[in-house]
Amino acid sequence: MPELQSNKYDVSITLVSLQDGQRNVMKANGEVVSKGPHLYIQYEELEQGPRGEEISVRTTIKIAGNQLKLIRHGGIQSEQSFQSGRRLPGFYRSPYTQFNLSTETNKLDVVCEGRSLTVAWEYDLYVYEELSGKFAISLHIQEEPKL
Repeated sequence: MPELQSNKYDVSITLVSLQDGQRNVMKANGEVVSKGPHLYIQYEELEQGPRGEEISVRTTIKIAGNQLKLIRHGGIQSEQSFQSGRRLPGFYRSPYTQFNLSTETNKLDVVCEGRSLTVAWEYDLYVYEELSGKFAISLHIQEEPKL
């Protein structure tokens, strides 16, 4: 992956997730930080907690060559790793539950054009070694010019 011009810039993020025919779209503003061959996309989102309360979750997506890592901190702590053709361990923790999980990635494509980035991946999610769902994710990142 080519190194980007500056090591930090603001972006708009669109994440589309497809599971069992159900499509979910999330939009957020964030930033991209480039450190050598690694690219970090960071954004914050509000999610609904188990009692209906809003909880803040900071998400970091690390792209390193042909591997992607999704790290979430805040009301929810989780980590998932994706690499095409591999099954990799992860975890999920909230104040109400925690479990180990793993992802078996069937496809992972990263396309970088200047300061725009599109990442698409498909994976099977396993919780306690049982198949929990099949997912297709598309992530599009576009630089937000400073005014």
